Formats: sequence, C-alpha cells, structure tokens
Amino acid sequence: MGRLTINLDDEIHLALKEAAVRQGRSIGKIIEESLLFRGIKSTKSARNLVERARSESTCSPEDALALAIEETRSFRAS
Repeated sequence: MGRLTINLDDEIHLALKEAAVRQGRSIGKIIEESLLFRGIKSTKSARNLVERARSESTCSPEDALALAIEETRSFRAS
C-alpha cells in the first residue's frame, strides 16, 4: 500500500478528523472513498472498464466514435 503526504488547510484538516471520528472510519479511508467517488482510477482499471463497455456494446466503432464526439461537444458547450 502506498503512502502519501499532503498539506491541507487547518480547517479542512480539522473537519476531516471530525468526520472520521463521527463516522468511525480512518482519514485514509475517507480520502480513498472520496477519490473513487470522483472517478479517480488507475490506467489499468480505466482500460478494463472501456474494454468491458466495448464488449457489451451494440454500437459499431464508427457509431461509438460519433456519439463520443457529440457528447464531448455538448459537454464543452454547457
């Protein structure tokens, strides 16, 4: 398991400590779950997810690309 040192604002650090006590969980576990919730994934995990989606999709590669471009453009416009 990797280790990480981060600098937090004192108020955020205190809030994190308080949340850990209230929830009966470690600060590390709260941070880890928060990162997963935000979609942080390893490259290997992301590739596996994409491969699984491709294998279960009924779209042709051309249709999938067109849809991805359309979605990206609509996301940027909003």
